[in-house]
Amino acid sequence: MAKSNLVVRLMTAVVVAPALLAVLYMAPPWGWYIIVAAACVIGAFEFFGMTHPGDRVAQTVGAILTLGFSLVLYFRTSHAPSLITAVVVVTIIGLLLTLWRLGDIPSAGLRMLAQVAGPLYIGGLLTTIGLLRRDLGDAGPGFVLLSLMFAWLGDTFGYFVGRFLGKTKLYEAVSPKKTREGYFGAVAGSVVGALIASLWFLPSLPLVNGVVLALVAGTLGPLGDLVESLLKRSTGIKDSGWIIPGHGGILDRIDAVLIIAPIVYVYTLWWR
Repeated sequence: MAKSNLVVRLMTAVVVAPALLAVLYMAPPWGWYIIVAAACVIGAFEFFGMTHPGDRVAQTVGAILTLGFSLVLYFRTSHAPSLITAVVVVTIIGLLLTLWRLGDIPSAGLRMLAQVAGPLYIGGLLTTIGLLRRDLGDAGPGFVLLSLMFAWLGDTFGYFVGRFLGKTKLYEAVSPKKTREGYFGAVAGSVVGALIASLWFLPSLPLVNGVVLALVAGTLGPLGDLVESLLKRSTGIKDSGWIIPGHGGILDRIDAVLIIAPIVYVYTLWWR
């Protein structure tokens, strides 16, 4: 990362982070979900921009399916059949859309599966960070912040450890710059996030539980980064977008969150 780009990233974080925290802690749960829904739409356009380059119709349909699936997941009642219906609708439309927008035959299989997977990958996984805020009462903002800290501290620790100590490539075919040392640094960053949360802003999280959760989330979260790197490399894209100065697109910032937030949410369903 160039020094100038690091400065831009830090300046962006200084502006964006306080605004996000204000909405998270001061707004009602639906206020936080508005941000989540907006991220779903932007992330969907970035995703389908990679898998369906130049096809604005398919990109728009994909974004609509993504937002629709997110809305159903967020607003459904516990016993409603809406979620199953949404999965069926997304799958069928995703499969049939490629017959309408046929395009290049060799890439048709990728585009067809992307239309099915994209709404679940982005709309489904990202919405769990809205469910954390909605479902956990007073502890909701803390669990959201915990998820973000797992991702952000993991990314920060991983970057600096990899930069100064990294020697062994982690997965060169997918992400040439990432190292194993940076990967373990990312796991350590997640553990630090768990310690801060349990001892400060989330006292309802037992320290042992927090560390175990951090090890799981910290181990799998960076692989979300590799998933997006593989998608970009396979489609010839450097950054998923440009919306965040110094950071690229939304997907470039939330690739780990897409893995971590569902893990944290599942933890709260079973062990909280």
